[in-house]
Amino acid sequence: MKALTIHAAEDIRWADAPDVEPRGDEVRLRIAYVGICGSDLHYYFHGANGAFVITQPLIPGHELSAVVDLDPRGEYAPGTPVTVHPARYGASAPGIEDRPHLWPGGDYLGSASVTPHRQGAAAQYMVIDRANLRRLPESLPLRRGALAEPLAVALHAVTIAGDVTGKKCLVLGSGPIGLLAVASLLHRGAASVDVTDVRPEPLERAKALGASQAILVTEASPEDNAYDVVLECSSAPVSLSSGVRAVRPAGIIVQVAILPNTDIPVNLAALVAKEVQLRGTQRFDTEIDEAIEVLAADDRFDAVITQVIPAADAVEAFATAKDASRSAKVLLEL
Repeated sequence: MKALTIHAAEDIRWADAPDVEPRGDEVRLRIAYVGICGSDLHYYFHGANGAFVITQPLIPGHELSAVVDLDPRGEYAPGTPVTVHPARYGASAPGIEDRPHLWPGGDYLGSASVTPHRQGAAAQYMVIDRANLRRLPESLPLRRGALAEPLAVALHAVTIAGDVTGKKCLVLGSGPIGLLAVASLLHRGAASVDVTDVRPEPLERAKALGASQAILVTEASPEDNAYDVVLECSSAPVSLSSGVRAVRPAGIIVQVAILPNTDIPVNLAALVAKEVQLRGTQRFDTEIDEAIEVLAADDRFDAVITQVIPAADAVEAFATAKDASRSAKVLLEL
């Protein structure tokens, strides 16, 4: 088989790889599509994602759709459409017993956070623990099914925000997660969702998913003290400062995007004065099942996918995914 491997910054290779055979309670998948995530971009362009440095060849990819190729137990027929929950949880810890995605010692597909690295899905075939499989409805195209993981991330961010029914919401940043955050807030009952971005193209995509007002921040700013819930999805420190101004007194801000791992200039003065709650969110737990249901019911999510590029053309695919004026979610076709 062939697989994509990142060896160092801007060194990615589509090359022969060892065949994989399911062992124990594993199932072999024939991969259809893999989404390029922000962490994949960091691994490719920088050779590291934050503190996680590539020290051995890494197959990226944790957003995927596939069909079952071989199930030794026969529970899944060949050709069954599936996606994968990409997390393996660690050991439970006091105070977070109900949040297994935060337990220490776990890992994630396509991640250099552990050594040996946890290899990802950007290969023609992969094996996965049966417990991580999620069957896709026949009505859900495999292409759209590859959005299950990032949509689950957005849905979990809304879970962290709490009940958004009837609330006025703001999403800062209209990249792939910001777009899915818009859809997630509306799915959970938000009265309206406004969005911001520094480019007009992502704002048009957000409007296609139901955003009420699109704010080009090079020309205007969100209204101060106007929003019940703000989701920060851009990773720009200045954006978080604008969220503190935009949220109403006693409102909630959820930091969804990963901020730089360094001291950053953020103006939080109004957070104290307004008794605003600033909450973090990390991946997801069970929301992938809800994500599959939402994707199966709404073909508007097809607008999030802007390019599908063969895995053999990975350099082009990663360059395209890096350019937010040209792309939202870029899928690798395996």
